[in-house]
Amino acid sequence: MKQRLRVVAIIRNENGILVLKRNRGRSDTPVFWELPTGKIKFGEQPEEAMVRILDEYAELKVGTIKIKDVITFLALEGSSRLSNLYIIYDVTTVGQQKPNPRERYTGYKFIKDFASSGIKLNEASLSVLEILGGKVTTGKISPRDTASSATIYVDGASRGNPGPSGIGLYIIDTEGKTVERSGEFIGFATSRVAEYMAMKNGIERAIELGLKSARFMSDSLMVVNQLNGIFTIKNRDIMPIYDTIQKLLENFESVSFTHIPRSDNAIADKEANLAIDNILKK
Repeated sequence: MKQRLRVVAIIRNENGILVLKRNRGRSDTPVFWELPTGKIKFGEQPEEAMVRILDEYAELKVGTIKIKDVITFLALEGSSRLSNLYIIYDVTTVGQQKPNPRERYTGYKFIKDFASSGIKLNEASLSVLEILGGKVTTGKISPRDTASSATIYVDGASRGNPGPSGIGLYIIDTEGKTVERSGEFIGFATSRVAEYMAMKNGIERAIELGLKSARFMSDSLMVVNQLNGIFTIKNRDIMPIYDTIQKLLENFESVSFTHIPRSDNAIADKEANLAIDNILKK
């Protein structure tokens, strides 16, 4: 499967988030907008690429730059799927600069409410904003069935590492309503196996629910970064689970893996620990 690697800038002011208008090229090409986005050249570090892209495409000088998130999602490209890995930065610019779009861009706007703006976002920017928590439902260009998407929180717990272990699951729909919450005892395992088993369980449950796009949330940075292709896998005990997950992902049109603080994963954590408690009390 092909992979597309990009860096993306989130630049805010009092008027909203910066988006740039793409050059239409042919007259029959639809007009769409995107977050400042670009490729990483060979030998560049991602931050260096971000600084270069903002200068080349909008003549913006970077003041501060801080990584916000790394996301991955699958999207359709013709008849095949394309794996997208996007490194997202929060960026401030020097002084009161105004963007001066050039190269592939012809205009800019700062948008607060994308749903009422009427602009058409390209699929990648739409995915970034949705995964980061912004619900964008109008004027989108996307092959994904976002109407059937859900957010799936997973967590693994191990008492003793290794020790008695459980996995927890919490699923909410696009309106924030609870679809399911559950826990399962998985026996004697390490914490990393428990975290991977929790993710596998979440993916399997999403497939059972018929979801074609889903957002998976985990407080395990190891799991998220390995599934995003940032960290390599060195532990043989989780390799079979990882391989199974990769096969399961073929059932989706788009997925994302996002790292969240432990405090944001309280329900899945509670379900995992309850599953252990229920066994130990017997």
